[in-house]
Amino acid sequence: MGNRPFSRLVLLLLALAILALGAAGCGRGDDEGDAGSDTNTAASEDTTTAEELSGDVIADGSSTVGPLTTAAAEAYREEQPGVNVEVGISGTGGGFERFCAGETDISDASRPIKDDEEAPICADAGITYVDYTVAIDALTVIVNTENDWVTCLTVEQLKKIWEPGAEGKIDNWNQVDPSFPDEPLTLSGPGTDSGTFDYFTDVINGEEGASRADYNASEDDNVIVQAVSGEKGGLGYLGYTYYEENTDTLKAVEIDAGDGCVAPSAETAQDGTYAPLSRPLFIYVKDESITGQPQVKGFVDYYLNNLESLAEGAQFIPVTQDVIDENLSKLATQEG
Repeated sequence: MGNRPFSRLVLLLLALAILALGAAGCGRGDDEGDAGSDTNTAASEDTTTAEELSGDVIADGSSTVGPLTTAAAEAYREEQPGVNVEVGISGTGGGFERFCAGETDISDASRPIKDDEEAPICADAGITYVDYTVAIDALTVIVNTENDWVTCLTVEQLKKIWEPGAEGKIDNWNQVDPSFPDEPLTLSGPGTDSGTFDYFTDVINGEEGASRADYNASEDDNVIVQAVSGEKGGLGYLGYTYYEENTDTLKAVEIDAGDGCVAPSAETAQDGTYAPLSRPLFIYVKDESITGQPQVKGFVDYYLNNLESLAEGAQFIPVTQDVIDENLSKLATQEG
């Protein structure tokens, strides 16, 4: 009986001690929470958003490369709505004319700049630049989907159709191959300002710019699509992307360069078996635009860092990782 008050006192003191420890623990937790909150706030305040840019970026040139640059422009607009990227399609040659005249920041090209003609004009104007490989193209020979007689053409047959002097001589499919039907052959293709024209005439006819002249010519590949899709006996050539976008009205012709018929595709273009019509595609970027116009620098940086997703989204054949790495190394040098 005499020890009971003492026991009660001990229990009371123990309970108070436990409560005090619990309160201290809660206090520490709250302090830590507050500190964490302060830290998160500080981190949030330290995080900087990308600089908001504005102004124009002017690109012109190849109608083959144009859709890829347009895709890059549309994607970039979501990140930088204040930047207006204008993309023209005057053809590779026309694009280089504007570029070397100082009218554009970027020149889309389906062939390299001509060292003996175009590059000296840029040099005389004090325009320096860097070229970047942005995609691979499988230049595609197309026919109408109603054409059920041809699946493959040899390089020799293509030359027979397109070489200078064929005007008035090769105007029917049975003149290309006696097994083909008596069907008028109507031709469509890129105009003389097109890099696709330069490339095709070089590898097929053996001389850049050498071609029959009696065909429906246009620097706009959509015009070629419409012409071939509207004629049962139509035949033309254009960039792979335009074929991919119009497979419901166009049929791709396989090409035999001596090792059998090969169809255009991403795989055959990348591994080089689609010969001789696979080729790299370029953009040429003016040094002064990169160093003096933040909006151009920002756009080109975005373009080159997102090549794979942009190419796939726009139905282009992407370059390899080695090419991407080379592009980014060149860009770092150009940016200084």
